[in-house]
Amino acid sequence: MSPVSEPSDEILMQGVAKGDPSAFERLVLRHQESVWRTAYRMLGCRQTAEDIAQDAFLRIYQAAHRYRPTASFRTYLYRVVVRLCLDCLRRKRPVVSDDFGQLAESGASAEEDALVRERDQAVQAALSRLPAHQRSAIVLRYYEGLSGLEIASAMETSTKAVERLLARGRATLEKRLANLMSD
Repeated sequence: MSPVSEPSDEILMQGVAKGDPSAFERLVLRHQESVWRTAYRMLGCRQTAEDIAQDAFLRIYQAAHRYRPTASFRTYLYRVVVRLCLDCLRRKRPVVSDDFGQLAESGASAEEDALVRERDQAVQAALSRLPAHQRSAIVLRYYEGLSGLEIASAMETSTKAVERLLARGRATLEKRLANLMSD
């Protein structure tokens, strides 16, 4: 007996458009963690990230009847998340949270955990000081693993612009985190 393959995101989204609540539930379960992580890394606040994730899925649900799989669903989803995060950043400056280190899985000594937390806090603080579009590109590339083309689509810009955003963001982060890299 062959294993049952999971339906693609695009097929699930077509199910959502037809009113299938289980298809939407599967999409949420499949993507909720990465959506929350992306929002958290862009905004630096757990509660705001949760709100953005909920809002993103609500918007996806409400627009299901208009969805056309011209790009991957994942790219479409990140486009919604990035827009919501950028809107949030325009309204207020991000708050650097001190709980970022709790995202790391703990299996190390207390000293190692403290070092990981300190590093994660420094990285989050440096990320939060990047311009919003650079931060978006960095988070989507290095934390979510999107390609340049997927990032360009999610951010509604060109791949060349994404390359420039990534280069400037990396250069700024390298300067701001030089002390961590020398340790």
